[in-house]
Amino acid sequence: MSEEKININDMIIYEDDDYVVLNKPSGVLSIPDRFNKDLPNFYTLLKTKYGQIYTIHRLDKDTSGVICFGKNAEAHRDLNIKFDKGEVYKTYIALVCGKLKNKTGTINLPIAPSKNKKGTMVIDKKYGKVAITNYAVLGEYRNYSLLEIHPETGRTHQIRIHLAAIGYPLAIDPIYNKDGKPILLSMLKKDYKRHNEKEEKPIISRLTLHAQKIEFFHFRKKENVCFEAKFHNDFKLLIKYLEKYGT
Repeated sequence: MSEEKININDMIIYEDDDYVVLNKPSGVLSIPDRFNKDLPNFYTLLKTKYGQIYTIHRLDKDTSGVICFGKNAEAHRDLNIKFDKGEVYKTYIALVCGKLKNKTGTINLPIAPSKNKKGTMVIDKKYGKVAITNYAVLGEYRNYSLLEIHPETGRTHQIRIHLAAIGYPLAIDPIYNKDGKPILLSMLKKDYKRHNEKEEKPIISRLTLHAQKIEFFHFRKKENVCFEAKFHNDFKLLIKYLEKYGT
């Protein structure tokens, strides 16, 4: 997705003098890439729009959903402190492979950067940093489960590697699920019949992870705020077909 095709205004969920909250599509970086500054990213787009912008947290490139940036140093500092103290409540929705034995649970496994593959993470009980992820099953299908996830910490790739570590990786994740593949309607519908000779298009072909909500106490408004990012069309269609054909 090129910057020319990104209308940042269409992605804004909420803004005031302190924050701008957006619904990030999959495939767009949160901040500039270290090696290719020309790749489209929210930080550069917002800096162009507002002149000054502060990164507070990030989403993986292929994760969609809610992301918040600060408009001034005070707002940036306050929310950063809240993140560090665990006072920001985040909700993710994930589609994973298989059916979980425990329908609710907490994954408490330390995470560290991989020494063998740059840009990836591993479970490292000796040198890893504390990482805690809570989950609950929302729906079960033949080959998949839909989860609601609340991470208590914000480590790189935390949700992705935690789910893979307990044996239920994201349905599509090129790093932590090598067997994952784009999801087709024919994979869900038992009596699926192709109506023409054209290659079947996937329902979804990207990371099956969406940041749905972010909640925190707004230091200036003196009240709790909650911002929700609606599913993008591919994720919305995926859930529709799972509920219709996947049971």
